[in-house]
Amino acid sequence: MTQTTSEAFSLLQQHAQRLADQSLSGLFRNDPKRASRLTDDVAGLRVDYSRHLLDQDGWDALFAWGEAAGLSAAAERMRSGALINPTEGRPALHSALRHRGCAEANDVAEAVSETGDRLAAIAEKLRAGHWRGATGEIITDFVNIGIGGSDLGPRAVVQALSRPDQQPVRVHFLANIDGAAIDDLLAGLNPAATVFCITSKSFGTRETLTNASSARRWLLDALGEDADMAAHLVAVSANVQRAVDFGVAEENILPMWDWVGGRYSLWSTVGLPIAVALGAEAFESLLAGAAAMDEHFFTAPLADNLPMRLGLLGAWHRNLQGAASYAVVPYANRLGLLPSWLQQLDMESNGKRVALDGAPLPQDSGPLVWGGVGTDGQHAYFQWLHQGTSPTPVEFIGVRDPEHPFDEHHRQLLANLLGQASALLHGRTEAQTREELLAAGRSDEDARRLAPHMTFPGNRPSTIIMLERLDARSLGALLALYEHRVYVQSVLWNSNAFDQWGVELGKTLALAVEGHLSADGAADAESELDSSLAPWIDWLRR
Repeated sequence: MTQTTSEAFSLLQQHAQRLADQSLSGLFRNDPKRASRLTDDVAGLRVDYSRHLLDQDGWDALFAWGEAAGLSAAAERMRSGALINPTEGRPALHSALRHRGCAEANDVAEAVSETGDRLAAIAEKLRAGHWRGATGEIITDFVNIGIGGSDLGPRAVVQALSRPDQQPVRVHFLANIDGAAIDDLLAGLNPAATVFCITSKSFGTRETLTNASSARRWLLDALGEDADMAAHLVAVSANVQRAVDFGVAEENILPMWDWVGGRYSLWSTVGLPIAVALGAEAFESLLAGAAAMDEHFFTAPLADNLPMRLGLLGAWHRNLQGAASYAVVPYANRLGLLPSWLQQLDMESNGKRVALDGAPLPQDSGPLVWGGVGTDGQHAYFQWLHQGTSPTPVEFIGVRDPEHPFDEHHRQLLANLLGQASALLHGRTEAQTREELLAAGRSDEDARRLAPHMTFPGNRPSTIIMLERLDARSLGALLALYEHRVYVQSVLWNSNAFDQWGVELGKTLALAVEGHLSADGAADAESELDSSLAPWIDWLRR
């Protein structure tokens, strides 16, 4: 931290100590308009951040920390294409894929536009039934083979927005290297009517190439060794030659750029499965929603800037309230993959231990992200959220207008969302619990015995994010909100949100282990592997 940033953080620590004796319920009693005052409407999202232990002086201190850390300047650096990924020597221009102003400022508008047209043409050719397989059959199934950022973002969007009865081409995803995944998938497909899209920036990702090679072998076994594989293979990659060598026709290869990180890439050609499942027009609406959030992030003053405010709030919980994690609970079944997508986005971006200059961070960085859909979670981990010993922030995500005809279901769903948020806020004292037990006819002895177990401490923070409707534009805005919030927190922590070296060592060691597992004969594992691995190698090779 700079001296100015350190001074701002020290002041914030004083406010944290001052507020420690207050309660959320007390803040609402003292300010009846608190909920409406601390709720924003941006790009089709309504966000209520009133349920956090911050009064106006506390918020002002948070904003001062953000000013000292240079959040507004950081947003401008992203927009202008500055090098904000220093370990890889790159800008981070995922917003250029959806925000024309940003794209033009960085001389990539023409490439973005041309590639977008090619993506739309491939998607619409498949959806219109004009793409034929090697035997002349109309393509009915499209399988995206990728992992990490080449899988999870598009998969989450397709699950959220697609309806099986509205898909002219069924879209599937294959990521896991476990052979059971491809075995289960292929069992339901017709090789003559299936296209595989191999999504890998380097076209060298081990899991992806293994799955792709097995898929190609499946096609050749079914259609014949001389079958035209170009009719069944598409690629999204920066390495065109490797894709061509694999058997993909060059006209079926869409480019990727090194200025788009994998987990930020669903807006790029990686989003081809989205366009195939939803149509090119819906994909454009997704981009437009994200662009609206970009414009807000790039232009709104810090105190009115939703990604900055939420980023500061997350850092407040991580660094001043001792929260090692936060839970994401979408009360929308079709958003079931959102917690997993956000887990990758946040933890891969901010799970860092060193600053931009390589020095150890002086404070904790990114938290653990977890969660799952409500109301299912109420019958699982909500016990821990309400009565556990580690108060944890919760982000409730809902949809105001349902896209289905079951209105009674939707009323119950939203009532549960608001009820759980209220219970976390207010809780219920032991005295109140005892009174309710007595009123329900329990004996005085039973009431005294049960009350401690049925008491809720409350004073537990939560945020409510409500989409007006679950459509492509609103979802695009939501995902972009989270992307920018993650970047904001990396600026506060002075770390790099756009590299990800953490998995590399394990992947390197896995190659060595694989050699031992596949070697013929009884290798002397003791002499070549450390003692923690040798017994496993020996046991697995028996």
